Amino acid sequence: MLDIGLLVRVHVDALIVAQNHMGVCDAIRRIAPVGKLAAMSAPHLPKVAGIDPEVPVSTHTSAPLTEVPGPPGPFIQDRLAGWVSDLTTLHELTERLAGTNTLDGALNELLQAGAALVGARRGLLVLEPANGEGPSATLGLGLSHAELGHIETVPRAATALGRVLDGLPDTADGVTSPDLLGEKDLDPRHREVAARLGYAASYALPLASEAAGRLGAAVWLYDEPAEPAQKQRHLAGLYARYATEHLARLIELERARADVAAVAEELLPSRLPRIPGVRLAARHRTGPRGGGDWYDALPLPDRTLGLAVGSVGGSGPSAMAAMGRLRASLRAYAVMEGEDPVAVLSDLELLLRLTEPARTATALFAYCEPAARKVVLAGAGHTPPLVLGERRCEFVETTLSAPLGMLACWEAPSVEFSPAPGETVLLYTDGLLRRTGDAMDRAFARLHSAAASVPKSDRHDPAAVADHVLRMMLPDGLDRSDSAEDVVILAAHFD
Repeated sequence: MLDIGLLVRVHVDALIVAQNHMGVCDAIRRIAPVGKLAAMSAPHLPKVAGIDPEVPVSTHTSAPLTEVPGPPGPFIQDRLAGWVSDLTTLHELTERLAGTNTLDGALNELLQAGAALVGARRGLLVLEPANGEGPSATLGLGLSHAELGHIETVPRAATALGRVLDGLPDTADGVTSPDLLGEKDLDPRHREVAARLGYAASYALPLASEAAGRLGAAVWLYDEPAEPAQKQRHLAGLYARYATEHLARLIELERARADVAAVAEELLPSRLPRIPGVRLAARHRTGPRGGGDWYDALPLPDRTLGLAVGSVGGSGPSAMAAMGRLRASLRAYAVMEGEDPVAVLSDLELLLRLTEPARTATALFAYCEPAARKVVLAGAGHTPPLVLGERRCEFVETTLSAPLGMLACWEAPSVEFSPAPGETVLLYTDGLLRRTGDAMDRAFARLHSAAASVPKSDRHDPAAVADHVLRMMLPDGLDRSDSAEDVVILAAHFD
């Protein structure tokens, strides 16, 4: 990894050494007359900072060797100030890039920082890993979607960006096009697009490293004929190498998150059943490591329906595996004795205690008779359902109970209620409350307010209800993939 602080120290130390050598050389000149220098034997002639002592020097009044060298000259001061300023800027930019934890955020930061380093106003970045693995993306800086579309119509081989993406040998240090419109062999389509968008020069740089390979390329556009100075290209190259390593880590993280989400989705129902008299919708958000929140809906005999939500303690692959086993077991118990939710959860608790004694879980199971609009449910340490209708929006009163796996013998009474025609029953996991960051009492109040604010025109659609609640509970980025909490919402609308 590129250490900008180390580069600063190296350059400063080099200048100090150069300054000290100049001071020593000056002292030698003052104390050594020409004759004495000539009389010295050749093998013993010292060389300081590349200066040859055999070159005649002036014979000014001598000074003691211990004399402290004077302050550095203006040239050294200017060089030192310039290097420190450049490397400090580079350090600040890499620190900002390191603070990004999403791929989109890092790509946008790279585009903006690169534009500042090379003195451009607009730019374009294409993420396209050479190995074909990982996400691909195209982003613009100061370019609209339509303008990006125009640039993409130019033949790839006719642009500096395309040549860099294709990995041509002469693109390792970037490709400079200081006067595009002045190039006689410029592709006609490229000339037309450049004139339409108003750019006259470009500088393209590969995003590649030995470890990560080629991940993509970036190009910055100038409104007038121009090109970055050698110092600007050097700093941009250092920054691009660091950015490539950071992007490679984020790409691996995105791959891992995608794999976790895929496994989690495979452990949940692929589709919801269709039962006369009730319509279902579900929403699921998985944390980056994968969690144990789950839901289920299964048809039972006599056109009845079993609804379940739950959460296994912990996160990661072990929690996901336990969630899959728990869900499969609950389905079996529900088929055998689904009309008695207490018995279903009692059997589930016994299984959990015998097979995974170190794990706890919360669960809620509801036995629904849509024709009779009757729901019987039991919960084990789980959050209470919420009923939303034209005339009410309230939580179902459930008894306090311990999670599964915490007591030697779990048992809690069931609760029965009757949803009116047109009402929706919301089952959810506590991740919906915890991801808000509020205290639990405030989170419950927020959920009640979110459900009550569902527009009347959407209350007949369980998917619209679930989306509205999720949007109101988790606005402004709270519904993000890097949150540690899973979220599950299962909505059942009774006709």
